[in-house]
Amino acid sequence: MTALGENLSTDIHSRSTSTATPAPATLLAWDLPTRIAKWLLAALVGLAFVSKYYGDVGLVWHQWNGLAILVIIVFRLFWGVVGGSTARFAGFIYGPGRWIGYVAALLRGRAQHYLGHNPVGGWMVIALLAVVAAQALTGLFTSDDIIVYGPLTNLVSDATMARASALHGTIFQILLWLIGIHVAANIAYSVFGRDNLILAMLTGRKPAAPYADKAPATPGSVALALVCLIAAVGVVFGGIALAGGDPFP
Repeated sequence: MTALGENLSTDIHSRSTSTATPAPATLLAWDLPTRIAKWLLAALVGLAFVSKYYGDVGLVWHQWNGLAILVIIVFRLFWGVVGGSTARFAGFIYGPGRWIGYVAALLRGRAQHYLGHNPVGGWMVIALLAVVAAQALTGLFTSDDIIVYGPLTNLVSDATMARASALHGTIFQILLWLIGIHVAANIAYSVFGRDNLILAMLTGRKPAAPYADKAPATPGSVALALVCLIAAVGVVFGGIALAGGDPFP
């Protein structure tokens, strides 16, 4: 009876083991709205350059491009509050001690791996959003004094327009440097690190592994993302109209 009981227990254990749910090969890292916003913003920044130098004389498409960038920026600000766990600013903005420790561990070859943005990458996201926003905002007040007049140029003096136009060009140079650093860091991390960040931002998933932040990520609601997008359109175009400008170039 003892042998029979042992065999029966072993058989039940083996069956339960064989029917157990296998561990996932990948984990959700970034939800769909976060990824769409990132790649759409990247495309719009590239198109801003193209529409500036290869667009129409009055830069109408360039201005529409800038307004679209502002919409995505405002959407990302909203989504950084109510979006998925790895999209929220509270989930990837760390204090100086955290990112200094991360860099120190990285230099020793023992950096912690994050499912979302690591402490340095999180601040790079903030820097890029801030500089892109500044670039788009100064464009609202930019003019060439001949044909091109931004949506809010009628509200400011000629001196302010001149300063805004100069800043618009200067900020673009800063943005190019930040984009170069961001792209180089992502490529280096994807080639030499454990995570393929570029692929992860395309697919939204990373290999299942221990991560320093919460895993897996909790996705944001697509319906809520649409609400945020509609609100962002209202903020940008409604804000320009309420200020007394022309939101439609």
